Amino acid sequence: MASQTLTELTEEKSSAVVPTIDAGQNKKWQTFWLRTVTTFMMIGGFFAVLASGHVWVVLMVMAMQTMIYKEVIHIAEPTAKERQLLWFKTMSWYFLVITTYFLYGETIIDYFQHIVLVDAFLLPLATHHRFISFMLYVTGFVLFVLNLKKGLYKQQLAQFGWMHMALLLIVCQSHYIVKNTLEGLIWFVLPSSLVICNDVFAYICGTFWGKTPLIHLSPKKTVEGFLGAWLCTLMFAFLVGRLSPLLHLTNSLLFQWVSLLMQWDYMICPVKDLATSSWNYSHCESKNPVFVTAPWQLPTTLSSLLNHMTGCDVTQIWLAPIQFHAVIMACFASLIAPFGGFFASAVKRAFKIKDFGDSIPGHGGMTDRMDCQLMMGLFAYMYLHSFIKIHDLSTGSILNVIIHRIPLQGQLELLEHLLTYFVNQEILHPLVLEQCGVSALTDTAKPFFDTTQ
Repeated sequence: MASQTLTELTEEKSSAVVPTIDAGQNKKWQTFWLRTVTTFMMIGGFFAVLASGHVWVVLMVMAMQTMIYKEVIHIAEPTAKERQLLWFKTMSWYFLVITTYFLYGETIIDYFQHIVLVDAFLLPLATHHRFISFMLYVTGFVLFVLNLKKGLYKQQLAQFGWMHMALLLIVCQSHYIVKNTLEGLIWFVLPSSLVICNDVFAYICGTFWGKTPLIHLSPKKTVEGFLGAWLCTLMFAFLVGRLSPLLHLTNSLLFQWVSLLMQWDYMICPVKDLATSSWNYSHCESKNPVFVTAPWQLPTTLSSLLNHMTGCDVTQIWLAPIQFHAVIMACFASLIAPFGGFFASAVKRAFKIKDFGDSIPGHGGMTDRMDCQLMMGLFAYMYLHSFIKIHDLSTGSILNVIIHRIPLQGQLELLEHLLTYFVNQEILHPLVLEQCGVSALTDTAKPFFDTTQ
């Protein structure tokens, strides 16, 4: 009897364990396929927006910035309600609006001075943009101080600090992603794609081979997934490409990601008109030398090894400097940018939540997917301006100097000299000079000009 009872208990225990294991495996695969489907949907939407033009990319970044800010601020809202902190939500959105106005206004003025500075309505706004932004911030600051309640000072100041942390880490970093976009869409696509690639391969490598925990803030992250994603991202940045210059094969079917992005001026040229898209974009004249392919002599040992492996006499390879820069960006996207995700995990643990939201099925909220992108975008901006960008004069920068640093008389003299040059080069008709100079001034401007003599 005892033996029979023990056998029955063992069978019952085994039958109870197997469904639990099967259920766990099924849930794991359901999550995997759900994340896979939504990932491809996001990638498809990403490329659709990308092809639609710069303005849509900027609007997409601003929309994601707003969603992330909303999710982060929402974490503190229950506390604000419990403490009876009035106007917290209203103040949060007010500071978001004025911060966006300041940062994106600076960007528009910087990149589109040739449009803003010649418009009668926009010129005063551009000239006094920083002062206007500061006064808007001061207004919000005064309203916050007036709203302070006795006994709630500590809680209200904590909310004020939380709000400013969100503005700094979300809005400011998103602003640099937009600046990267205006320098050329490749500086938006390349960093973003590297983070996406690293995230996907970290999930795949961690799911199938992950055993060793990486960091206690994110228990699902593994060393195997971390290192595997790093290697895969490096391959994505550099090796998954067209190697026909390497093997001197003209009809190679392999395409390099960076080389592919370099093929179109739409991707690599700085923006001049926000209305452009991939369907109506014209070629740009000057391109950054970083996109120019050049021969690189191989060491003798490596050349001999390739000759033995391929049967071809390979002494040099043709590469563009951007490909080496892409490798550096891939290292940052794999080794440093994930710490943005670890920081987000620490925030979730502090507030005892699983995800920041549920806007993306299988992935959580927008913050859960963009935590690494924000840090990567800031790095791309710093790296671009430190090692890649050519600081040359633009029409807008010259126009800014003329309008704000040269008096009216000097501006008229410059105009006359420019028109004389164009007439002498047979670009303009000589009659144009007759309308140039003091005689062309309007009755409103003449009294002012006389006082500057």
